[in-house]
Amino acid sequence: MATPLRFCLDYLSPYAYLAWTRMPALAARHGRVVEPVPVLLAGLLNATGNIGPAEVPAKRVYIFKHTFRIAHELGVPFAPPPSHPFVPLLALRVTAAVEDLEARARLVSALYAAAWGGGGGVETPEQVSVAIRAAGLDAPALLAAAQRQDIKDRVRQNTEEALAAGAFGVPTVLADGELFFGMDSLGHLERFLRGEDPLRQVDLARWRDLPATASRR
Repeated sequence: MATPLRFCLDYLSPYAYLAWTRMPALAARHGRVVEPVPVLLAGLLNATGNIGPAEVPAKRVYIFKHTFRIAHELGVPFAPPPSHPFVPLLALRVTAAVEDLEARARLVSALYAAAWGGGGGVETPEQVSVAIRAAGLDAPALLAAAQRQDIKDRVRQNTEEALAAGAFGVPTVLADGELFFGMDSLGHLERFLRGEDPLRQVDLARWRDLPATASRR
């Protein structure tokens, strides 16, 4: 059986929301299952020395404009959350507490709808409870599970494993040892899954070892 496509997500990212709306159909076209993997974007950014797009004043409004246009093209609901950036930890932890992949995928869809699809947000227990119930799951049980140390550790471990695989942001899809980052990489992912990745013929070591003759202070 083919390995699942590991979709590393954080509810902070509108691009991850938009990519998620494409993932189930994309995976089905290639006989794959999607495994939603909640990771902490702030952890990825801190570990790699990056900052989020919304933290760059010149990018902040542009990012919302850009993602709104993509959502319009895709025909999916889109609206800013009540605040941004917000604290996504509770939403990530309840996601990590769901073992069944199909149920976890339903919860991810419900939480993204609440965050970016015009819902009430996903920061507070009350907001997260609405999404959990919309996914047909037990809100009190998942909110309680989110407080357990093993569930908190699971999100941390997911983040560390994503970093070890080369992730530096979300959305990131890990497929058969290859990494695809960003909404605009989904077409490349499909070509990879069809066995048509042009990088198969490229000497990647040459790019990896290319010397730098300039640096930015």
